[in-house]
Amino acid sequence: MIEYALLFGLGFLTAALVAMLLTPAIHHRIVVYTENRLRATMPLSPQEIRAQKDMARAVYAAENAKTVHELGRSRENALALQLRNDTLASDAGRLWAEGQDLRAQIEAMSVEAGNLRSNGRRDETHIMQLKEALARTEELAAGKDLEISRLQQRLNRLEGDLDNLRIERSTADTEIESLKIRVQTLRDEREELRRAGALSGKRAKEAETRLVEQEHKLMRLDDRLARAMAENVDKEALIERRLAEVVRLKEKLRQANAGARGATRALRAANLPVPASQSNFHDEPEDEVVAPKPPVVAIDAQALTDELRHQHTALAERLNKAKTPANDDALREEVAEIAAKMLVLTALQEGKASPIPKILTAAPPPKSGTHQRTLADRVAKISPATLDQTGG
Repeated sequence: MIEYALLFGLGFLTAALVAMLLTPAIHHRIVVYTENRLRATMPLSPQEIRAQKDMARAVYAAENAKTVHELGRSRENALALQLRNDTLASDAGRLWAEGQDLRAQIEAMSVEAGNLRSNGRRDETHIMQLKEALARTEELAAGKDLEISRLQQRLNRLEGDLDNLRIERSTADTEIESLKIRVQTLRDEREELRRAGALSGKRAKEAETRLVEQEHKLMRLDDRLARAMAENVDKEALIERRLAEVVRLKEKLRQANAGARGATRALRAANLPVPASQSNFHDEPEDEVVAPKPPVVAIDAQALTDELRHQHTALAERLNKAKTPANDDALREEVAEIAAKMLVLTALQEGKASPIPKILTAAPPPKSGTHQRTLADRVAKISPATLDQTGG
């Protein structure tokens, strides 16, 4: 019913809206046809035409106002119908929800009634079973009385046995106390042994750590000793060769001096002039010994590079493993050695144009009372020729 009323209201409003839209067009056509008819039937003056136009405008305005008023009234009616429809819909929904709730309550009450009926039947069955059990219990009670008398006699015997067991338990308690005291002493001894074991384990770990450090230090010292021994052997062989060359040069020099002195004597005996270059040999002693200069050992740049690489790798491993400042002095000494070798390698690569020898020679000497070696001393120990370049 509500839907029909709404459809009717919507149709009426639609018809009114269409009529309002078509009314100006129809009115305009009517006015046009009327004016044409009047023009065709009788001539009109401008004043009459204006009057007719004003009259037509007034009629149109009146009809338009009437239509607007009717449209507003129709809208108000439609709004009232919409509100009434919403109210009726909400009431219908509420009534439907209440009906659903009542239906659910009825179903729940019927289920509960069925459960009550089934529970009643179960209770009746249980009562019958209890009656039968009560009869059996009464029969058993008579037998239990006889059994109780027998158990009473047995209980008297058990009480005597229980007294004996109490006496034995008291003796056992004394033994347990003594065993507890002994166990406590054993626990104390075990704790002492654990502490001693932990202390010995800690000492063993410290000793093992020190042993590993000593082994690493010994291995590094062995490597350095092997390198030093190889370098010393090479230097000794080179010194021996240089000394042999010096001896041969001395022999040649003595022979040349002897020949020159013989020639000088012969010239003087013949009263001939002696050249100035040979007159100097007369004043020189025959057994003059020229002190040999220390040999200059040539250093291989590639070998020095490989040695620096290996020494840098070993130093990096030691720095990563070092956790205490105990070996800081040795690490500083090794870092200084690596720096000196790097300077020597750089000077070898740059050649005579290298400014490193001049910088090392111009460095101030160490302060008195200090035992630290300067970088120039370390470079001179590794390669004396590096500092001798400044004199050249």
